[in-house]
Amino acid sequence: MINILMCRPAYYAVQYKINPWMDTHIQPDASLAHQQWDNLLDQFKNNDVQVHLIDPQPELPDMVFTANAGLVFNNTFIVSRFRYPQRQKEADFFLNWFKERDYEIRHLPEQYYFEGEGDALFFKDTLIAGYRYRSDIHAHRFISEIIECEVLSVELTHPSFYHLDTCFCPLDQDSALYYPGAFDAYGVKVLESVIPNLMAVSDEDAHNFCCNAVVLGKKIILNQCSHSLKVMLEDMGFQITQLAFNEFIKAGGSSKCMTLFLENPRDSRH
Repeated sequence: MINILMCRPAYYAVQYKINPWMDTHIQPDASLAHQQWDNLLDQFKNNDVQVHLIDPQPELPDMVFTANAGLVFNNTFIVSRFRYPQRQKEADFFLNWFKERDYEIRHLPEQYYFEGEGDALFFKDTLIAGYRYRSDIHAHRFISEIIECEVLSVELTHPSFYHLDTCFCPLDQDSALYYPGAFDAYGVKVLESVIPNLMAVSDEDAHNFCCNAVVLGKKIILNQCSHSLKVMLEDMGFQITQLAFNEFIKAGGSSKCMTLFLENPRDSRH
């Protein structure tokens, strides 16, 4: 069974601006956001996913985006070091949650920022790690030493795609989605070097956060996507579930941002 960590959007709001999607004058509809989150939770339950919950905290509206909490590898939890002060207090609550469940807690050097699974996604035995806007490339060496596997660094170059999981989505042993406009030419070559079937999404699908999808074997849960993308994925044998996550896109997140996997993805999803 796949285990994931989520956080209810009890205090979710746009209280500050730390990415281009955020506008404090455009607030999410709280009731609708709760419904969209519940719809995602229901999908997990319907697909035999074990959902664990961490308590939301007042004045930490972005805790709902649990993917940024850190990186889980086997029984090790690498705690995020958030770049922006508005999110830094989240780390202690996530650390305590994992500590209470007997995970080995690992910290990166204080001078390096790293925002968890938001900037680090496995493709088979390789960890693809994004850097520039939220995470530092120098953190990747320490992560590689902790998890003892290859880490490939890719630079993000588009401020609207500030985390790797907003523009890159591993699908299976051979395939991944990505948005070319979020990477420099070298980053694209890095991805091409390890992913046999690297599939580009359109500008429209990228800005609809279609790369920010949750993959559960042959099932994909994502925000509303284009007909062409849906057909392409279905032709590959995937079952597509489209849900609305527009209230969370107002803060720069979608289904994957609200999902932190609690085991080594190489074992649980492929």
